[in-house]
Amino acid sequence: MFSEEKHNSRSDRYTYIPTITLLDKLREEGFQPFFACQSRVRDEDKRGHTKHMVRLRREGANKGTEVPEIILLNSHDGSSSYQMIPGMFRFVCTNGLVCGTSFGEIRVPHKGDIVGRVIEGAYEVLGIFDKITEGVDVMKSIALTKEEQRLFGQAALTYRYEDENKSPVSIEQIIHPRRYEDKKYDIWTTYQRVQENLIKGGLPGRTEKGKRTTTRPVKAIDGDVKLNKALWLIAEKFRTLKG
Repeated sequence: MFSEEKHNSRSDRYTYIPTITLLDKLREEGFQPFFACQSRVRDEDKRGHTKHMVRLRREGANKGTEVPEIILLNSHDGSSSYQMIPGMFRFVCTNGLVCGTSFGEIRVPHKGDIVGRVIEGAYEVLGIFDKITEGVDVMKSIALTKEEQRLFGQAALTYRYEDENKSPVSIEQIIHPRRYEDKKYDIWTTYQRVQENLIKGGLPGRTEKGKRTTTRPVKAIDGDVKLNKALWLIAEKFRTLKG
């Protein structure tokens, strides 16, 4: 993330702008970083150049139970363009959510006026948060039956493990609330419970061979983003079917 030059595999056509420089420019526009992480290095030659993720919030946005965020993804080894995706942060469980692809995402290749296009992209993402908030409010207003909650959990496990029967945990475990505030049965809260249980892990279970195990948290950037997007789309599907 803080590398001072592009990876040596990149050609002269590759425009290199350090991510920290971009963050400085975004700060000037009122976007503040609140979280950052970088992919683990398997090839030492790529240390400092691998994919990284930064979550940014607009100044003054820290109000309410959820706050909108802009998720910035990038790498300097050619594996990723600049990507900006809408997200939300839920304070009660410190959950970072990723809004699904129905709202689109901004991609900026490593060429030309990168700084200007990333700043423009940040404002584009910011401009769709009203639509996202409207969708969330609808999800909060639609209750799910116990069987519908189980169907939500089943869809999530099928995506996470490719086959529900290969899952080390049960549907009941991933739809179970971790706190009193989540003992509600609308689409939004069901989605929050499933997201937290799958992303944070820590659930006791059994392997296909019957051995005791504990689910691991999803830490890889790509895995986190893809699973989060899939869960959001499941929630949107329920909103469409029940709306």
